[in-house]
Amino acid sequence: MKSEKELNSEILRISMTILEKYPELSEYLKEMPVTIPSENEPEITLNHLKSYYESLNSLLNEYQLEHPKKEDLD
Repeated sequence: MKSEKELNSEILRISMTILEKYPELSEYLKEMPVTIPSENEPEITLNHLKSYYESLNSLLNEYQLEHPKKEDLD
């Protein structure tokens, strides 16, 4: 399993890719699973981060498959 630092780095990388290359997906970033502390779960766990990473990664990968850009095909 990836470390917290690795997951945070990957989450940031994917988020920045979405914001820079696929701004039409940015609205979905707000709908991603919650990874902030709550009253019931006051700590962010690796499982929260992993779930968030997997959701972001899936969103981006599926979108890229369905909407290939010219530079992605080269």
